Amino acid sequence: MTKRTSAKYKIDRRMGENIWGRAKSPLNKREYGPGQHGQRRKNKLSDFGTQLRAKQKLKGYYGDLTEKQFRRIYAEAERVKGDTGENLIGLLERRLDAIVYRAKFVPTIFAARQFVNHGHVTVNGQRVNIASYRVKEGDVVAIRDKSRQLALVLEAAQSGERDVPDYLEVDHGKMTATFVRTPALGDVPYPVVMEPNLVVEFYAKN
Repeated sequence: MTKRTSAKYKIDRRMGENIWGRAKSPLNKREYGPGQHGQRRKNKLSDFGTQLRAKQKLKGYYGDLTEKQFRRIYAEAERVKGDTGENLIGLLERRLDAIVYRAKFVPTIFAARQFVNHGHVTVNGQRVNIASYRVKEGDVVAIRDKSRQLALVLEAAQSGERDVPDYLEVDHGKMTATFVRTPALGDVPYPVVMEPNLVVEFYAKN
């Protein structure tokens, strides 16, 4: 298990929010940050602090991407015509690990990355083991036959913890998910408020 996976709930506590909406989040028991100083009164954040926090929250939500990965995605969102914040969300949601997570094939985004990396997923019938692979509209993501009875897959599909968004067409009987369209910010079922506009402001100034 990687350090990033084992420490995933520290992100919740650092942000002070249950960013994945999970029942197991430590925020459900103690609403303060990690460490010996976690219970101290929080000071009001500066504009920079607010923007940084928005970036760290969005970056953390998608499996705690590295800064290099996230900045590269942002740079692409900036190049594409349209609203940069909306473009950023669309690019993040088109990642293969995000699709696997959204389709409820696995319980967490961290599990989705590992699941893809271990070769359990196909796109349009071809095996893909790159979590950052970008899915296109109309692509069909599927769980390989020999992987469909894995405990985490069965558990995730039956979980009532979250719903499948309407920009995916999912068949849990066949373990397939069709990416219908690139979502806008308002289409994505984030359990907490995400503010990509603040991420744009952060990168514009830094």
